[in-house]
Amino acid sequence: MIINTGQRTDIPAFYSEWFAERLREGFVCVRNPYDPSQVSRYRLDPSVVDVIGFCTKDPVPMFAHMDLLKDYGQIWHMTITPYGRDIEPRVPDKHRMLEAFQRLSDMVGIDSVCWRYDPILITEKYSAEYHLRAFEKMARALAGYTRSVVISFIDLYPKVRRNFPEISEVPKETRLSLGREIIGIASSCGMTVKPCAEGDELAAFGADCSGCMQVRDYERAIGKRLIVPKKKAAREACACYLSCDIGAYDTCRHLCRYCYANADPQAVLAKSRLHDPHSPFLIGGSMEGDRVHDVPQTSWIDPQQSMFM
Repeated sequence: MIINTGQRTDIPAFYSEWFAERLREGFVCVRNPYDPSQVSRYRLDPSVVDVIGFCTKDPVPMFAHMDLLKDYGQIWHMTITPYGRDIEPRVPDKHRMLEAFQRLSDMVGIDSVCWRYDPILITEKYSAEYHLRAFEKMARALAGYTRSVVISFIDLYPKVRRNFPEISEVPKETRLSLGREIIGIASSCGMTVKPCAEGDELAAFGADCSGCMQVRDYERAIGKRLIVPKKKAAREACACYLSCDIGAYDTCRHLCRYCYANADPQAVLAKSRLHDPHSPFLIGGSMEGDRVHDVPQTSWIDPQQSMFM
């Protein structure tokens, strides 16, 4: 099966010690975000967990624990954007993160890492021309360390509107012209552009619009074929295969203004104070009335053809 860690928070950046403890103990408990008394308990065992998916802006805190992951398949999506503290208040220095990406790629392999340059937003400061200059500089630095880059344009979810009220959607004309140029730059650096939930409007320019985290991406990362159960997409525009996520909303301390997973900074700070690195839960611990469900788990690796060709 596949376990994801990054749809709700950034575990490598802020909760690496907790995740390392979970790997050592062999299980993790996850509260349903819409019914907190409903708890799913997952075994963390490479005999049933074929791939662990990470989405992060800073993998460095996890580097000290990579030995605990050596028996698991891994796929890492790392976001590096050109924004300053006005947009990403607590994201580490971008030059250091480019070096971290290179180091991560050397650790897990070029097919197990993907660069995310998203979301793209347009302001007077962060113009289309600014993005093209920044994207090219970063792409040159990451050439040879990944084969793919995910892009998307900002979506105005309710939480985004609340935390970033002055931002606007990117007009279609700008999306097409900027996307076309980005695809050309990426291609010259040996990367395929994979738009995230953007439809197929960039397909004509050479983008792979089939989804940014498809089953074949997991397969390529681990070098094995997977027989996965059918699963409904997380949202209508998303074609990705996203399995169980062990994170929690309102816990990412990067505090990016475009984030869809945080209600507001005060909620993040309040929840963060409840984190216990020794708890099976990311936030808090067991509560009276918890209904714990041991999730059935099995390996999805195809025993008839284990090597992905």
